[in-house]
Amino acid sequence: MNGDFFTNRTLTRLKTRDDLLQLLDKKNVQYEKVKRKVLYNRELEQLQLELLKLQRWILENNKRVVIIFEGRDAAGKGGAIKRFKKYLNPRSARSVALGKPSDIEKGQWYFRRHIKELPNPGEIVFFDRSWYNRAVVEPVMGFCTQEEYRIFIQQVPEFEHMLYEDGVRIIKLWFSISNAEQAKRFKERQTNPLKQWKISPVDLKSRDLWEEYSRYILEMFAKTHNNFSPWMIVRTDEKRQARLESIRYVLSQFAYDGKEEAQVNLTPDPNIVQRFHRLIFEKK
Repeated sequence: MNGDFFTNRTLTRLKTRDDLLQLLDKKNVQYEKVKRKVLYNRELEQLQLELLKLQRWILENNKRVVIIFEGRDAAGKGGAIKRFKKYLNPRSARSVALGKPSDIEKGQWYFRRHIKELPNPGEIVFFDRSWYNRAVVEPVMGFCTQEEYRIFIQQVPEFEHMLYEDGVRIIKLWFSISNAEQAKRFKERQTNPLKQWKISPVDLKSRDLWEEYSRYILEMFAKTHNNFSPWMIVRTDEKRQARLESIRYVLSQFAYDGKEEAQVNLTPDPNIVQRFHRLIFEKK
């Protein structure tokens, strides 16, 4: 491979990503990974510009929006939230990642500590995991009783319907990762010292409980998927694609000002983002 055209003089002439792509094509260089990364970043920034328009519309119209990110460990929830929030005004957009409940919170109604984090008028709140911890992680790992689980799964549709009637828009995204891809990402986290903080004993134990998790996930979908707060499944084995398509889906749900002027496709790929359907999920 001849890379001598990457001289300082040549590189200083590059002003945009498009200039770089044109240079690679002109020299017939097969830097596919570079090209994909450049195209990804360009499209991501265009979608992030649309998110700014959406945020402005939400603020001006006193809307309240909750976006829930759920999924197995290492599915890419945190990375997606980071891309959603990157350019948003932090005064009216925040993320919530609640830790282990305190002894006092354990004695309260389960939803209480989540209610305190719900959006004010004009605000977007991103939940990095949410009240749905009790639907999957807690019963599988033995962090709640079966009676507590039964009460939760019965109450959550009513809870979300009350929020819906009060004007809160709830978007529920399930980041779906394959068994093989999760194993790959866990291995990377264990061997990369910069990522070791991302993995815990609970995460490692979940590898042995894959089928048990699957059973509770399917039951959660069946009992909490509805018209006013449906579950959308985002396939995340390709992280970058999942980020783009999840942003696209959120944008597609609102008729915000300036949407018709978008310079990027706002229709999510149905092969990546799908409304929950039992047969589709069971075939994964």
